[in-house]
Amino acid sequence: FDHADIYGGYGVEGLFGEALSLKPSLRDKIQLVSKCGIKLVSSRRPAHTIQHYDTSAAHIRASVENSLKELRTDHLDLLLIHRPDPLMDFDEVAHVFETLRSEGKVREFGVSNFSRHQFDTLHKRIALVTNQVEFSPLHLAPMWDETFDGLQDKGIRPMIWSPLAGGRLFSEGDASSERLRLKIKEIADELGKPFASVVFAWIMQLPSRPVPLTGTGRLDGIKVAVEATKFKLSRAQWFEILRAARGHEVA
Repeated sequence: FDHADIYGGYGVEGLFGEALSLKPSLRDKIQLVSKCGIKLVSSRRPAHTIQHYDTSAAHIRASVENSLKELRTDHLDLLLIHRPDPLMDFDEVAHVFETLRSEGKVREFGVSNFSRHQFDTLHKRIALVTNQVEFSPLHLAPMWDETFDGLQDKGIRPMIWSPLAGGRLFSEGDASSERLRLKIKEIADELGKPFASVVFAWIMQLPSRPVPLTGTGRLDGIKVAVEATKFKLSRAQWFEILRAARGHEVA
């Protein structure tokens, strides 16, 4: 379950913790992920006067302590730095990560939305297990900016947020996105698979072995995501989607 301290205006982790408290035995069957490093202006945080990043050791520790309290658990399985921070001290972040691990409060660490160089710089100081980035057939940047290449080189799997482009893949749009939507639908019909399953399968076929995140509000949506693990696209089908996404053949 992928959380962040700021989700829902600092309210979602508390709601999840209430739900988990109804059946605490579920904790051993799930993994809890949280992110920190962004400070929002919110009535729940009256001291915040401007939206900004904070990756200081003090803020990371305070965020972890609060997430543990809100989620009603004694540890996080994974903690991510939510965004790159121009004022981030890599040595300071690595040290507080090591301390939190030694205290048993966080088991693994990663980042989100980091460039390859930013990831490598922190990874040299403490082992990271993922970089959570935006990727979909409508947002291909990590495929070309060395993000995926760098992670594959290290045997580290990226996590993918917004794999369905925030739902834009399902609706009619401009000519380029419509071309892509129709191509995915054509392949989905050929395979007899749900539209979204084809998108998830296309993403997971990358050799860096990305882990797409999906919403948990609908059971059907989860089933469609799981279905994507049961088949693979042919290489021709994979490149048909890429061609439709880019609007031109490979050179």
